[in-house]
Amino acid sequence: MEPNELITDTICAISTPPGIGGIAVARVSGPRALEIVDSVWKGKCLSGCVSHTVHLGTLTDTRGQELDQAVASVFKGPASFTGEDVVELSVHGSKWIQRELIATLCKAGCRIAEPGEFTRRAFMSGRIDLAEAEGIADMIASGSRAAHRAASCQMRGHYSAYIARMREQLVELASLLELELDFSEEEVEFASRQQLSALAGELYRSLVKLRDSFATGSVIKEGIPVAIVGPTNAGKSSLLNAITGDDRAIVSDIHGTTRDIVDDLVEIGDYQYRFQDTAGLRNTTDAIERIGIERSLKAVSSAHTIIYIVDLTDPDTALSDLPSTVGRNAEADLLILLNKSDIVSAGRIEETTAKVTSILPTADILTISTRNESDIEQLKTRLTELTDSHNPGQELLVTNARHAQALTQAAESARRTIDALSAGLSGDLIAQDVRETIHHLSTITGAITTDTLLSTIFTRFCIGK
Repeated sequence: MEPNELITDTICAISTPPGIGGIAVARVSGPRALEIVDSVWKGKCLSGCVSHTVHLGTLTDTRGQELDQAVASVFKGPASFTGEDVVELSVHGSKWIQRELIATLCKAGCRIAEPGEFTRRAFMSGRIDLAEAEGIADMIASGSRAAHRAASCQMRGHYSAYIARMREQLVELASLLELELDFSEEEVEFASRQQLSALAGELYRSLVKLRDSFATGSVIKEGIPVAIVGPTNAGKSSLLNAITGDDRAIVSDIHGTTRDIVDDLVEIGDYQYRFQDTAGLRNTTDAIERIGIERSLKAVSSAHTIIYIVDLTDPDTALSDLPSTVGRNAEADLLILLNKSDIVSAGRIEETTAKVTSILPTADILTISTRNESDIEQLKTRLTELTDSHNPGQELLVTNARHAQALTQAAESARRTIDALSAGLSGDLIAQDVRETIHHLSTITGAITTDTLLSTIFTRFCIGK
C-alpha cells in the first residue's frame, strides 16, 4: 500500500470473525466511504448525518434487490479510528449476506482491505503511533487478564507516553551539550558534567528496567510455560488432567506411558499458563522413550516455572534426580509437589519433606493429592503468587520483541553516554551517543520507520482490522 492510496482508495472488509453469528460488521473507510454506502443504502442519507451517530436502514445487493436490514454507524474524519470517513454496517451473520455485502460494496467502488490496513491508515493519519498499533494487535490476541492489561496499557498510549518523556529528557541533554559546542570559545557551561551524568544515569536505569520487563511480559503474552516433571508414575499426567478439568493426558500404571510432551493452555487467575506434561524421568533402553526424556529435559530448560513431582510412595527415585533436573534451569520458579498424600502416613510426608529440604533448603514444597480438588486450588493459588512476584506493581510491561531489541540498543548507547561523561570526552562525541539513544526510542513509536518495518507489522493483523 503506497501513501497516495490512503488518499484515493476506499476500502472495505468484514471486521467480525469468520463464520455464522447473530451479527456481522462490515467496515468501510476512505474519502468515498459515505458516498459508496449511500449508493446501496435505503434510509436516511448518511452523508448528511452528524458524525458518531447510528441509523437504521436497508442494504441492497449487486442486483439492486433488498439484501438485509442493517444498522449504519457513521464516523466522519478526522474524528474516526482511521482519520478518514468510516461507516460500520451491522448486518445479520449469514455467510451469504456477508459475501454479498462485500461484493456489493466493491462493485460500488470499494476495494477489499489488506490485512491490518485500517490500523495502518490510523497510524499514517497520526491517530495512533506504531506502539499503540501493535498494542491493538496484542489486545485482539490477549488470552488472559494480565495480557489484556498489558495490551490495553500499550494501546491507550501509556507506554508511548513513557517513551516520549524519556525522549524529551534525551533531547534536552543533547541540546545542552550542543549549546556548549556553539559557545565553546566563551567556555560557557550550560550544565555541570555531574548534573548531566545524573540525568543520563536516571535514563539508563529506566531503559534497563523497561527492557528487563520483557522477560515477564513475553511469557504473559504467549502463555507462561510450566514444565511438569518427575519420575514415571509420579502423577504428572493426573496433575495435568486435574488442572485442566479434562482427560487431556493418558493415565496408566504402566511405566513410560507418556513418551512425548502433552501441553495445554489454562487460564488461572489473571494469567494463562502453558502446562507441559513430560515423559517420566528414568533409565531406559527404549529408543522412543529416551527421545521423550530428552524433550522433557529441554522443556525444563525453557520453562518459566518447574513443577517437580515426588511420589510419596517411592520418594527416593525422585529425590536422586532432583538436583540434576532442576539445575538445568536455575532461573525458573520451582515448586516441589509431594503427591499421593492421601495414601501414605503423616510420618512419610514429614520424612520426605525433611529429605527435600536437606537437598534444597529454600525449596517451595506443597503436599497434595491430585484427587483432592482443594489441593489443586492451593497449587493454582501458589502459581499465581509466584507470577505476581515477578511484576510487583510495575504497570508497564514490554511484550514485543522488537521493542525489547530497541530498548537494549538504547540502553547500550545510554551506557556509552555515561562512560563518556565520566571520561570527560568532548561534547560532540557525547551528543552522538545521546542522538543514537533517541533514534532507537523513536523506532518504537514509529517516529522513525521504514516501509519494510510497516509491512512486517501490519501484515500480522487480521483482515478487517
